[in-house]
Amino acid sequence: MRALNRLSATGIKSLGEGKHPDGGGLWLHKRKDGGAQWFLRLTVHGRRREMGLGRLADVSLKEARLAAEKCRALVREGKDPIKERDRQRREGARSDNTLRSVAEDAFEARKAELRGEGKAGRWFSPLELHVLTKLGKVPVEEVNQQDIKETLAPIWHTKADTARKAMNRLNIVFKHAAALGLDVDLQATDKARALLGKSRHQPKNIVAMDWRDVPAFYASLSEPTLTHLALRLLILTGTRSKPIRFLHEDHIDGDVWTVPAELMKGLEGKTGDFRVPLSNEALSIIEQARPHARDGFLFPSSRKGVISDATMARLMERREMAERPHGFRSSLRTWLSEATSAPPEVAETVLAHATGSAVERAYRRTDFLEQRRALMERWAEHVSGSGSGKVVKLA
Repeated sequence: MRALNRLSATGIKSLGEGKHPDGGGLWLHKRKDGGAQWFLRLTVHGRRREMGLGRLADVSLKEARLAAEKCRALVREGKDPIKERDRQRREGARSDNTLRSVAEDAFEARKAELRGEGKAGRWFSPLELHVLTKLGKVPVEEVNQQDIKETLAPIWHTKADTARKAMNRLNIVFKHAAALGLDVDLQATDKARALLGKSRHQPKNIVAMDWRDVPAFYASLSEPTLTHLALRLLILTGTRSKPIRFLHEDHIDGDVWTVPAELMKGLEGKTGDFRVPLSNEALSIIEQARPHARDGFLFPSSRKGVISDATMARLMERREMAERPHGFRSSLRTWLSEATSAPPEVAETVLAHATGSAVERAYRRTDFLEQRRALMERWAEHVSGSGSGKVVKLA
């Protein structure tokens, strides 16, 4: 029996289901559904490999034999035909491995980790606006530290936070490219940082109102508008603006507001929600907001969705105030330090900040709800002007 060329072009048509050898490791696999596939069995560096050579409908017997002989020749040269084919495919697709295409692929791979799967665009926008406009069409393997330095130099000192985010995202893109088997310099971003030097930008903290002045401002929010009510509730609860804007009636059970993890900074993608104890004053504000509710959301916009992120800040801007809504979290935290005996871990939990090491948090199975309930009631009394002004002591 011949070692090679056992099959014939005409005889193939009558072959039944199963695997049929042509010799030299070349086989034809006929399936139950009538389809058929060529594959080649090889031993490469002592390892048994199987390599698909295409469908019978696309590859003739003659073509399959030519392909098999080329692969056997590579084995004789000490090369792995499968790896060689993959390498050739990568090189053939090199025009598609631009920085933009790899960056978009990296973004797709990380969407599950991002808040709202990155639909707001905040993860990708630093790359889109400050890197891809200049380097997007360049093959990722050709991007070096000098390219990165020249691209980010215009914003390195003036928009330091944006530049930092763009650099960090770019580092992730390079790691993703390396995982795809592309020949990139994984130290390119570190080298670019060295070329750019330390940023001269001095970050500024959000201006916060002294906790002693909060009651007067709170009293000025006397109109039953959504903006006034939302800002009052933000002050009373110490939460960020997003949980307030997306507050839904289903999130409230009695005097506890359970904020879904996806609305909490730092909890996105995690299963744990955050419970907020509601003071009597906060419950009163919620009741005043209920008549405005649409689709269950207590703070809907005039058109669709909920009020915008800038709504409360604009009110303070119109009053020519330097402070911003986020600063009330600082006001509350300072009050907790100066006017209460709250332990640091309780005070930090009020603001949904993680404290202690990962091990400590794993063993501490409490969110201090009862302690926080007492504190938030006294904070509400302070901001609404009904408090005694005495230091709050926790039992």
